[in-house]
Amino acid sequence: MTTLLVIAKEPLPGRVKTRLTPPYTPADAAALAEAALTDTLHAVAAAPATRRVLVLDGRPGPWLPPGFDVVPQCAGGLDERLADAFAHCDGPALLVGMDTPQVTPALLTADFADCDAYFGPADDGGFWALGLARPDPALLRGVPMSTPLTGALQRRRLADAGLRVRELPPLRDVDTAADAALVAALAPHSRFAALVTRLAAGDGEDR
Repeated sequence: MTTLLVIAKEPLPGRVKTRLTPPYTPADAAALAEAALTDTLHAVAAAPATRRVLVLDGRPGPWLPPGFDVVPQCAGGLDERLADAFAHCDGPALLVGMDTPQVTPALLTADFADCDAYFGPADDGGFWALGLARPDPALLRGVPMSTPLTGALQRRRLADAGLRVRELPPLRDVDTAADAALVAALAPHSRFAALVTRLAAGDGEDR
């Protein structure tokens, strides 16, 4: 069985999803981030795992379901924070972010019997999931993050290490309002989609 890791920021206005503003207000953007994170955490909670860990920048809130260990993110760039998340795992681990509320328990069911790594590319050139049968922080440190080439560079790092990689389907991260609309359409029954619909109707968040 696998440790499932979610790396996330506390969904506070002005600190998350800033590329959603405009057209959304900072409060609306934070609410969408919270909905996306909640959907992700519930998918993780429903997937088979030996341990579920939220690697958090900030403090947990009522959006956190039971059954998760919460550990703080380390200082440094995103590559260092991802590497540190894996450094605390002593067995197979799969890590996802908070930007893909369309993720399902089936996508998070990792079996490393015939592979050494899982890789889930994102439509923006990054990646939404990374799994390692033997977590090695060196596989992430130094990979440039948040660029159109991040996914390709991380995937090459795995290949250069001689790992057998199982590809997951590409997913779209929620970064812009256009992304939010597309992802909501892909997961119409999610909390995220319900909030996108409500905000489109003019029912904003008051925080």
